[in-house]
Amino acid sequence: MNKPLRRIAIFCGLLVLALLVRDNWIQLVQADELKSDPKNRRVAIARYAQPRGNIIVDGKSITGSNDTKSGDFRYKRTYRNGPMWAPVTGYASQAFGATQLEALNDGILTGDDDRLFFNRTIDMLTGKQQKGGNVVTTLNAKAQKAAYDGLGNSKGAVAAINPKTGAILALASKPSYDPSSFAGNGDKDTDAWSKLQKQKNEDEPMLNRALRQTYPPGSTFKVVTAAAGLESGKYDLDGKTDTPDPYRLPDSSTDLGNDGNIPCEDASVRTALRYSCNTVFAKMSNTLGNAKMIEMAEKFGFNNKELDTPVRAAESVYPKDNKPQNAMAGIGQASNRTTPLQMAMVASAVANNGSLMKPYMVDQLRAPNLNVVQQQKPDELSRPVSSETAQKLQQGMETVVEKGTGSRAQIPGVVVGGKTGTAQHGENNSKNPYAWFISYAKDKDGSSPVAVAVVIESSDTLRDDIAGGALAAPIAKSVMNAVLEGK
Repeated sequence: MNKPLRRIAIFCGLLVLALLVRDNWIQLVQADELKSDPKNRRVAIARYAQPRGNIIVDGKSITGSNDTKSGDFRYKRTYRNGPMWAPVTGYASQAFGATQLEALNDGILTGDDDRLFFNRTIDMLTGKQQKGGNVVTTLNAKAQKAAYDGLGNSKGAVAAINPKTGAILALASKPSYDPSSFAGNGDKDTDAWSKLQKQKNEDEPMLNRALRQTYPPGSTFKVVTAAAGLESGKYDLDGKTDTPDPYRLPDSSTDLGNDGNIPCEDASVRTALRYSCNTVFAKMSNTLGNAKMIEMAEKFGFNNKELDTPVRAAESVYPKDNKPQNAMAGIGQASNRTTPLQMAMVASAVANNGSLMKPYMVDQLRAPNLNVVQQQKPDELSRPVSSETAQKLQQGMETVVEKGTGSRAQIPGVVVGGKTGTAQHGENNSKNPYAWFISYAKDKDGSSPVAVAVVIESSDTLRDDIAGGALAAPIAKSVMNAVLEGK
C-alpha cells in the first residue's frame, strides 16, 4: 500500500474508532442524563404508550388511564375525586411532567423500574403490552373525605397520622385542583394549566399546604414548651408556677397578657394548657432558655430539612433567637414556623407515650402481578419525652378537651386530647389570625390510632370569631371519628 492510501486508511480507522468511543460514551455514560432530559420527547411518548399503574387507597385505585387511541401519547392519566386526592397523588401530565407520588414512583407506575425487570422480560417474551406496577398508600379514604369536606370553603390543611406506626391517614389541602384537567397535551390542558399558574399569587391551589406550607403554630406549640418544662424537672403538671399576669418579656419594656379573664397567675401546667395561658409558657420558655427549647423542638422534628414521606415536607423551624423572641416563640409566635404535618407529629408523639414514629404514606410498591417489591416498615424517628412526661401531657391535653378550649372535639365515649391555637398573622397582627387545633383519640385499650392537626388559613368567619376551638376542632373531630368508626 502506497503512503497516501495508508494515511487515508489510518484516518478512516481513527474516525471509526472515534465513532465507536462516542457511541459507547452516549450509551454507557450519558444514557441516564439523556433519558431524563425534558427535551427528549421520546421518553414522554414511551411513558404514555401503555396504561400507567395506579395509586391505591383502601384497596381501590384513585387513578386510571384513558385510551385516547390517537396521537403520540396514547394513554392519558385520569383521577377519581382529583381535587380531594391531589395533595397525595400530585399530577402526571403529558405536557407538564409529574409531581409528588406520581413523580417519585414513576418507574414503578410505568413499569420501567429495574425491580420490575422480570415482569418486563415476561411481557416481552409473551408479546404482551408492558404494564406498570401499583403504589399502595397508607391513606384512609373516609378520613381523607372528612378532612376535605370539613375544610369547606376555607383555605387551610389537615394532616392525620397513626401514632403507633407513623402511617399518614389523611392529607388534605384547600383550595385544590383537579390533576385530570391538564393530564393531556391539548389546548384544553394548556388553558387549564395557564389558569392555575395565574392563581399562584392568590389562592395557590397547587400548593400542598399540609406538607409544604409553614405557619406560626400559635398556642398549639405550648404542648412542646410544656414537654420541655416537664422534662427539665423544674415543673410538674399540677404544681404552681411562679408566673405573674401580665408577664414582662425579658430585656424588654413590653408586658405580655392573656386573652380574657382567665386564671393564669401562678397557674399550673395543666391549668395553663386548659386556658391557654400565654404568660405561663412565655416565662417557661425564657426560664429554660433558647438552647433547651431548640433541643426539645428538634426532638419533635423541627429544624429537619430532609423529612420525606416520601414527598419532602418543608422544614419546620424553631429559631435561634434572643430572650424576648424566644419567649414569644415558646407560645408559637415570633419566627416559630411549622407545617400541619409537623404539628400532627407533635400530637402523635404525645399520644404514643413519647415515641415519635417517622411519617410515611406509601405502604407498598407492587409489581403488575401483585408481588410486593418494597414494603415500608414503621421506624421510630425519635423519643422526644419519657413515657411519664408523655402521660402527663396526655392528662393536660385531655383536660383541654374535657373542660377547656377544645370542648368541640369531644367524642361521646372516647377519650380525646387536644390543644387549640390562634396564631397572629401579618405585621402587627393586621391580618386575620390562623386557627389551629391538634388532637388525638384513644382506643379502649388506651392506645391511639389517630392524631390530627388542622389549620385554617382564612375563612369567611368574622375576625373576632376566629379561634382554633371554634373552626379547627370540629374538623379534627370528624377525621378522628372517621378513623375510629373504620376500626
